[in-house]
Amino acid sequence: MSAALLTVLAALLGATSPLGDDVVPTPIGAGAAYHPAALGTAVAQRRSVAGLRCRATGGPRYGVHLELFARRRVVIVPAGIGVAPPWTRDGVYVERGDCSYAARTRKPTGVIETVAGTTISLGDFFDLWGQPLGRTRLAGFRTNAASPVRAYVDGRRWRRDLRAIPLRRHAEIVLELGAFVPPHPSYRFERGL
Repeated sequence: MSAALLTVLAALLGATSPLGDDVVPTPIGAGAAYHPAALGTAVAQRRSVAGLRCRATGGPRYGVHLELFARRRVVIVPAGIGVAPPWTRDGVYVERGDCSYAARTRKPTGVIETVAGTTISLGDFFDLWGQPLGRTRLAGFRTNAASPVRAYVDGRRWRRDLRAIPLRRHAEIVLELGAFVPPHPSYRFERGL
């Protein structure tokens, strides 16, 4: 689950957040823009994207965590990004597909499973997703140049091109459009990622 979702659930249950006491609960946004589809056209057609190809096997993978916020609401990073259909599902999880790319999501938690030894950027991942990412675009949201999309990597502000953020092992990447949401500096990855 995403850090924001874990925090909300912990607050509802009266428990402590697994991320620490300094985490601010942030609600999930309502509507299609906050729940974008996973399948982009290029992945559906198994086309090469940013030099990445869809493969039946890919080797060991590591985790990168991505959180998206627009207008102080969570934008869900869905399961199935970078996985070509037909999908085998278990509820909201995508267990497998026909093939997958070097970066994929199988759960709607924001965890990107990345093939070890691959050089891939956040821009490549958004291209696989089929969603826009840039100074004034974040998935289905737009802003203006006066208040651009902000990025944080491991809790520190990223001031260069958003698309150039590398998907490094266990990186915590937070993108925000609109009002400030305190970025999380880390994420607890499940064993094996």
